[in-house]
Amino acid sequence: MKHSIEVSGNHATVSLKDKIYVRDASLLRDDLFVIIEQGVTDLRMDLSRLTYIDCSGIGTLVTINKRTKGRVVLTGAQGLPLHLIKLTQLDKVFNIK
Repeated sequence: MKHSIEVSGNHATVSLKDKIYVRDASLLRDDLFVIIEQGVTDLRMDLSRLTYIDCSGIGTLVTINKRTKGRVVLTGAQGLPLHLIKLTQLDKVFNIK
């Protein structure tokens, strides 16, 4: 599995690892939709172990950020994932720590 999710009340921490491609992004989006429908409103996305993310993965992050009305925090982004976030100017959209 490329991601794990820990839920506590209306908060969740999502840890992403390795590489996120189209299939992984789809599974991630589906899992996040489920927890959002169950009442999670605040998401912390830990990208510290993520080495690659394609455009579908970036799209999933944007979709989830819209669904939670901007309550997604990205942490630990580095390397190529951070470069892509900055290149697409999503560092102006997301709360990045």
